[in-house]
Amino acid sequence: MLESPNPQGLADLQALADPTRRRLYEYVLGRPEPVSRDDAAAALGIGRPLAAHHLDRLATAGLLAAEFHRRSGRTGPGAGRPAKFYRPSGREVRASLPERRYEFAADLLAGAMEGGDDPSTALADAAWRRGEELGAEARRRGASRGAGRGAGGQREALASVLRDAGYAPFERNGELRMLNCPFHELAQRHREVTCGMNLAMLQGLMAGAGLPPENARLDVQPGMCCVAIRER
Repeated sequence: MLESPNPQGLADLQALADPTRRRLYEYVLGRPEPVSRDDAAAALGIGRPLAAHHLDRLATAGLLAAEFHRRSGRTGPGAGRPAKFYRPSGREVRASLPERRYEFAADLLAGAMEGGDDPSTALADAAWRRGEELGAEARRRGASRGAGRGAGGQREALASVLRDAGYAPFERNGELRMLNCPFHELAQRHREVTCGMNLAMLQGLMAGAGLPPENARLDVQPGMCCVAIRER
């Protein structure tokens, strides 16, 4: 939700008011690499000029960053003209895209404080239990699609639950990585506590989905969630 009206926040929301522009923004947010105009147009099923228009509007608004490079990586004469690519600028929209879940973290922290046990242990326990609930939901989704036993169906069920929880999962090298941290600002101030809570929750998710909890591990990478998930 919009926490406090401010000129920049309102301008960002106005820039995203157009449905096609908002879909393009969400598409770029969900990609691990910069996106070209051709790729964006093909993904949304729209014309390249329309995609270019909206992507440039998003870049002008500061929501995307534009860069030029050649697809082939070649340089010099004969290498062709550089193409224009777009990536997230890193600015948070307070509506908010990418999605943040500070209320979720606050609920876990409050529950840990009320538990009366060691705060760090109580927080890990609360996060694990919440993760188990998400994992159980992943199992239900996999079963409802008739794909509970297949690796592909299991992966999609996990990814679906992670997306709904505010992460932006994608597959890389046999792992699920998340481009978005739902607790970004909290992690900037209290990284050890926040990443520990996040790890416990995602390990609980794996347990609830009937998968080895240790397949969720800490692996801090710039611009990504601190946890990586092996599916097997």
